[in-house]
Amino acid sequence: WVVSAGSPDAGGTLLQVTTNPGSDSSPAWSPDGDFITYVTVTEPDLIWYATGHLGISPATGGSARVLTSRLDRNVGAPQFAPNGDDIFFILEDSGERHLASIDSSGEGFERVIEGNISLRDFSMNADGDVAALIGDATQPTEVFFGAGRNLQQLTFTNREFLDSRQLAEVENVQFESADGTEIEGFIYKPPGFNENFRYPTLLRIHGGPVSQYDFNFNFDAQLFAANGYVVVMTNPRGSSGYGQDFSRQLWAVWGVKDFEDIMAGVDYAIDAGYADPARLGVGGWSYGGILTNYVITKSDRFAGAITGASEVLYRSNYGHDHYQLQWEKELGLPWETPENWERISPFNDVANVVTPTLIMGGEHDWNVPILNSEQLYQALKRLGLDTQLVVYPDEHHGIRRPSFVLDRYERYLDWYDRHVK
Repeated sequence: WVVSAGSPDAGGTLLQVTTNPGSDSSPAWSPDGDFITYVTVTEPDLIWYATGHLGISPATGGSARVLTSRLDRNVGAPQFAPNGDDIFFILEDSGERHLASIDSSGEGFERVIEGNISLRDFSMNADGDVAALIGDATQPTEVFFGAGRNLQQLTFTNREFLDSRQLAEVENVQFESADGTEIEGFIYKPPGFNENFRYPTLLRIHGGPVSQYDFNFNFDAQLFAANGYVVVMTNPRGSSGYGQDFSRQLWAVWGVKDFEDIMAGVDYAIDAGYADPARLGVGGWSYGGILTNYVITKSDRFAGAITGASEVLYRSNYGHDHYQLQWEKELGLPWETPENWERISPFNDVANVVTPTLIMGGEHDWNVPILNSEQLYQALKRLGLDTQLVVYPDEHHGIRRPSFVLDRYERYLDWYDRHVK
């Protein structure tokens, strides 16, 4: 939509620019004001599994076009170049985040800044010069200027601190899942890693499910590695960065292919001689917690688990969380197709759990309500398992209060040290 910033008629003359039934977001003007570029979802029935493409529309409305339909990767933060023709955007691809460009006809695709990096944001001046926030596996995001061979780092905010620390060695790996599908992941090795020694190993699972681990600096993994753990992080099916079909394979069958994929990552670390199969831990937050719930109901291989902000009995979330449309599209109405909801609810297999499990969440989480954590805790406690429930007061889906952030990390390490190490 276009509306005057002054809104002299209280929005009475709003102009609707796009009519796509899916979501359109991140609009940016062309220099002459004639066009708007934006991120568009063209298959909204696929909900969060759908790829976000680059779109362009006349600023007055009319015929919109998708410029990246052949790319099959998520894009973000589009911005016109000063020439008014090229459009720059962030590209998510196979564990990396690059700066790319394409012209307004949908041709001339180019990766402007690429490599084993995670580019999180960028800005462009009137001359077309680019400043970008870029991180990698051993350095949190810093400001860089330029592109290609002329890319130079401008800020060194974390250099003094990092120079005084030993960081994990990070290995980017590819391996086959049970059905032969190639899966990508990252393995963090403790400082001073000895290849003749097998280490206690943590499988850490990302949220989403449609997101990805990438080459950005991962504090959690570095913290665990600094405390003597090998850390396995994978991008199982359902992840973004590998195309829409890869993401949508979770449709209405959560905890099957993605479970196979993350377990293949653990087996890779064992076969490589890194991981001690008798000292395995697992955990994650949000969908990472959900997939952890599948792991502990399907496998007895883990000595300790931490599930954060997770769901466990899905029908109980209907009308309680904010995903009503997505639930209905993927699973149907719970009173019409209850079998779809119950088939994939980890709660129904909770009697299989043998793993000591720490359960965590925020009191006011309306994304994944704390009700789920309470249900899982009650079930595990009733079954006589070693479990604990930690609820952070006045916190939501993410934990923000610094004292609670510290508390969560301390509890992570204590639980894994007691049960895994």
